[in-house]
Amino acid sequence: MMAISLDQVTVSFDGVRVIEAVSVALCEARIGIVGANGSGKSTLARLIAGLIAPDAGKILVQGVDVYRDRKSALDTVGIIFQNPDHQIIFPTCTEEVAFGLIQQGLKRKEADLRARAILTEHGRGDWADRLAHQLSQGQRHYLCLISVLAMAPDVIILDEPYAGLDMVTSLQLQRTLASLDQQVVMITHDTALLADFDRVIWMDSGQIVGDGTPTDVIPKFASEMKARANAVD
Repeated sequence: MMAISLDQVTVSFDGVRVIEAVSVALCEARIGIVGANGSGKSTLARLIAGLIAPDAGKILVQGVDVYRDRKSALDTVGIIFQNPDHQIIFPTCTEEVAFGLIQQGLKRKEADLRARAILTEHGRGDWADRLAHQLSQGQRHYLCLISVLAMAPDVIILDEPYAGLDMVTSLQLQRTLASLDQQVVMITHDTALLADFDRVIWMDSGQIVGDGTPTDVIPKFASEMKARANAVD
């Protein structure tokens, strides 16, 4: 059973509480996370990916403490950030894809060969020797996804994955995500993308205020966001 477990998780930054005593078990294959800016969505994603530690509480992904056990985390969870430039660290596309494989134990030559093969599998073989910074933003975003998929983690976290993508790349990404066997947790402001998801979590002020099917949660979320917008007017 694919499972993410948070038990009374709390996080503060510079004295400001960002996540407030969140407890939840996420077992569904496709889970969306929605919320206004500053609601704690991205912090929650980074917690699940093991990139930050909670101030209190416990997080397990597939039974792994992904913050403390970074070696096991490489096989357990991968994250794609909203801004690909915060993720890409190597000059060429092959080097970028190969990096995670090397971290998982492959020798550099084997990792490079595997990286080239993976790029080809995704229809991006012509990127192999290209400099990553020469790709468009949407292409760089897709490169980040390929790099994560290459490591075959059990869980993939996506933070606004469609930001900056053109229609063709967006459709390709949708098809790719729909075909994955992995558990997918996606943060997005575009609630239409979550229509066929199994579950939607609504974050507000660092807490879960809505949890259920898309048809249960999204209309209530949309209504609240409209009410807040009208209140500002």
